Amino acid sequence: MTTHPAPTSRRAARRRRGLLVFLRDVLIIVIIAALVSFVVKTFVVRSFYIPSASMERTLLINDRILVDELTPRWTAYERGDVVVFKDPGGWLDGQLQSPAAPPLVQAVDWVLNLVGISASDSQDHLVKRVIGLPGDHVVCCNALGQITINDAPIDEMSYLNLPEGDTAASNEPFDVVVPENSLWLLGDNRDRSRDSRAHQDLPSGGFVPIGNVVGKAFLTTWPFDRMGAIDGHHDIFNGVPEPE
Repeated sequence: MTTHPAPTSRRAARRRRGLLVFLRDVLIIVIIAALVSFVVKTFVVRSFYIPSASMERTLLINDRILVDELTPRWTAYERGDVVVFKDPGGWLDGQLQSPAAPPLVQAVDWVLNLVGISASDSQDHLVKRVIGLPGDHVVCCNALGQITINDAPIDEMSYLNLPEGDTAASNEPFDVVVPENSLWLLGDNRDRSRDSRAHQDLPSGGFVPIGNVVGKAFLTTWPFDRMGAIDGHHDIFNGVPEPE
């Protein structure tokens, strides 16, 4: 006599197979999502928040920005670009931590971290504006208080945040030639920015290796009333000749 599995046994087997198929599909989705987020985070775009006032008025404390990692790999960096970079050594020593972000910002940050786009280590990075490219001779300041690059003065007043009555682009003089594969970076809020000027006594001379640069900041995404493109003010540098 031929015996057949009981209906309940068949149903249990189908449920087990269904569960295994479901778990397999979930695992595949998780792996694909992890790979996509890794590629996006590593090669395309990342989100950072601003922990200090060094780039005011362009960027304010706790602003959220998107950083383009891909384009500079092909086009390189330009004078005026606002860039995010890893500490080349000694820049963050002794700096105060920024206050906690508002709860909604923290919630958004948690979601972006979950998908791998946000940088949970924003406090370990810095953001400044590119003033000098490799080979540039950058000097501060001329008789008008302007920085000169390769002997050409630049008028930065459209983005600098200076105390009332102050017209000097920097109250700290400098005269540097930017080494190969490095950048000279300054904050827009010059009197409250510990940038290349403040780190000339380090082994790096205050220069930032291009390899430490994560990418170019191109969009402010938070808060909503500040959402918009981040201006590189590249026209200001149009008259700068190439280094000799």
